[in-house]
Parts: sequence; structure tokens; C-alpha cells
Amino acid sequence: MLNVKRLSLEEADILIRGAWAKAQGIGVPMCIAVTDEAGYLIAFKRMDGGKQLSTTLSQDKAFTAAISKKPTADYNVSGVPGSLGFGIQQAASGRFSTVGGGVPVVVDGDVVGAIGVSGGAPEQDMACADAGVSAFLNA
Repeated sequence: MLNVKRLSLEEADILIRGAWAKAQGIGVPMCIAVTDEAGYLIAFKRMDGGKQLSTTLSQDKAFTAAISKKPTADYNVSGVPGSLGFGIQQAASGRFSTVGGGVPVVVDGDVVGAIGVSGGAPEQDMACADAGVSAFLNA
């Protein structure tokens, strides 16, 4: 029998609050998604002014980080034409994101979920996702 470690709704809210605070601090409205370890949505928030497209992008980033067990930005270089990894962005029915802003949440070496943030430049999305993870780890 397997024992699966998974984020709770309360823990997902901590991740969202951390990312939200960073987004407010940099003045960029974001969409923030948190998934379980298998990439299924636990919680989602869209800040006022958050882009429509970012609603699905944030969820795809969290999905990718959860199922791949690494940040989406790690796939950015391998997803360009000429790279051996080119085409990976078509995985999982096109949901696999190679854009920065998706980060797995790791507890005691286990991926327990992921956060995906979208709405700004990839560097801004990454900073907000990292802030969410930091808020969770320091709670």
C-alpha cells in the first residue's frame, strides 16, 4: 500500500497568500493555482486585473511542476527547436508548460503539490511562485 503525501486546502491557501503578497508588492495582477502531487487543482485565485489567458496558464504551470517534479523554467531551454526535448510542450494534451512560473512543493523529499503563477513576465511569475513556496515552508 502506498502512502501519498498531499497538500491540504489550508496549505494551498498559504501558498496562494505568499504569491499574492509578492504580486501586490511588484504591482502585477496574477493568477495563482495550486495542485496536488498529481497535478489536480486544489485552489485557484485570480487577482483583479489578472489576464484571462493566465487562468489556464497558471493551472498548466502547476500541473507541469507537479507531474514532472521540477520547475517549469527547467524545461525552457529543452523546449526550443533543435533541442532534443523540443516537442515536450505537446505532452499531456498540450498542458505541459515550459514557461517559468511553475514550482513543485517538496516536503521531506516528496513532491506534495505545486504552485503555478501567471500574469507577468516569466521572471515575475517565478518570483511570485517562489514567494508562495517560501510562505508555505516558513509557516
